[in-house]
Amino acid sequence: DRLPLNVNGKLDVAALPEPAAATGRVPPQTPTEIALAAIWEAVLKCEGIGCDANFFELGGHSLLAMRVVSDIARTLGKPIAVRALFEQATLRQLAAYIDQQQGDAYAPIPRADRSLPLPLSFAQHRLWFIDRLEGASAQYNMPVALRLDGELHGEALQAALDGLVARHEVLRTVYAQVDGQAVQVIRPAAPVAIAFEDLSASPQQDAAVQARVRAEAARPFDLSADPMLRVSLLRLGEQAHAVLFTLHHIASDGWSTAVLVREFAALYAAALDGNTDGLPALAVQYADYASWQRERLAGAALQTQLDYWRERLAGLPVVHGLPLDRPRPARQRFEGAHVDSTVDAATLARLHALARRHDATLFMVLQAAFAVLLGRWSGECDIVLGTPIAGRVHKDVEPLIGFFVNTLVLRTDLGGDPTFEALLARVREDALGAYAHQELPFEMLVDALKPERSLAHAPLFQVLLSMRNNEQVALALPGLEVSGLGEGYEQAKFDLQLAVTESGAGLRLAWTYATALFEAATIERMAQAMGRLMEA
Repeated sequence: DRLPLNVNGKLDVAALPEPAAATGRVPPQTPTEIALAAIWEAVLKCEGIGCDANFFELGGHSLLAMRVVSDIARTLGKPIAVRALFEQATLRQLAAYIDQQQGDAYAPIPRADRSLPLPLSFAQHRLWFIDRLEGASAQYNMPVALRLDGELHGEALQAALDGLVARHEVLRTVYAQVDGQAVQVIRPAAPVAIAFEDLSASPQQDAAVQARVRAEAARPFDLSADPMLRVSLLRLGEQAHAVLFTLHHIASDGWSTAVLVREFAALYAAALDGNTDGLPALAVQYADYASWQRERLAGAALQTQLDYWRERLAGLPVVHGLPLDRPRPARQRFEGAHVDSTVDAATLARLHALARRHDATLFMVLQAAFAVLLGRWSGECDIVLGTPIAGRVHKDVEPLIGFFVNTLVLRTDLGGDPTFEALLARVREDALGAYAHQELPFEMLVDALKPERSLAHAPLFQVLLSMRNNEQVALALPGLEVSGLGEGYEQAKFDLQLAVTESGAGLRLAWTYATALFEAATIERMAQAMGRLMEA
């Protein structure tokens, strides 16, 4: 629809896509090609994939690549590394590679013995320990506030919430200490308590609603007693309501949000129609995953992961060298604010073309660019970033609500004044190595590396880069118009967080920063510099 142009306004020939009509589609032939095409079509949500199709040119990225690898293990019984998909990116190449591999039988996650104490996952244990050490706080709250205009059916709302909590044990799990060990205690399914308040007669209704949103978002959970999902309903008028959902991170993550929204909508619609929900039964629950994870990460498997990360992160800088606008407080504070910036669609197309030429992903290009930016601002060559990763390494856990997300530490070496293409090659290699060793929980990595600990900053890294490519599901409820009301407050768990969202209009970059360290004007200049860097 639009020819890509370079910074001088001339045709960017290198960014032009390959003409698909020149070669024609060669349909899959072998059993492996046919099975692999079905996996790609389901994950990429497209049809008619041919043998010469390239996974990344079809819109694939690292998160989807991990889902494909999981599906290949389950469907074809051939466990492969994510690196294999990057190095054999066409359907024909990957199918031939799979056929050469020795297969291992796909092993489902076993059900944990519920008569024994149920352990926490490694990620859960870290949040539980922080809660015990520092006391209850709202630091790990996940609030969502929605306005509902139209006819809200209270009985259907109650039924949908009850069904959701009955279906996912983690939403009705509390955390106790037995014989010095943290354990999960799964409570029986029960009706969800919905806190109700009528604000329809409030003279300053908008201000009152925002006050309730902020108060709810800032209210801590008692991990030993509270359900991990809280719900408040505000009546704003005859045909207007606000619903405030708050989850604790110990029971949820970004992927889980899409699961929750999708299933809540299905349960609400089913309740209106008087039908059963029709949702497929869950093979396992989060407690089963936690037990499986504990058994899996032991012995030689754990040592392999630890050895990789110890070598990769040896001599890691204690803290980044970015110049701060204010002295760092003795104890980390989490008040945050954000600045937004954008990259237009034409520049995004050229970034994608650059990634394709080097068998990389858009995230890898962004990581390299961000490292260059941080290197120039700090004057350092050893740039350390954290990035979240879905952590759903087994197909059985994809439909679950729970805390699976892990954090990878990505280290970029700017030494030797490399060209950007040479730097991208370094970043790609680092990312593939990290993906291959992603199962080591971040909290276990911190314990193993024993970095110099400080209450003033996060361990290992203080700058986070994330690509928001989890499935985005808009909540659609029959007879209701749904809109957001904000989250009530903004937190900065790190010194600086850059979250990138891709759309047809280009890229949206959300820069969240610790207000105890940075001025807004500083982050605005940094965002402008990043934009110019990506154009170049």
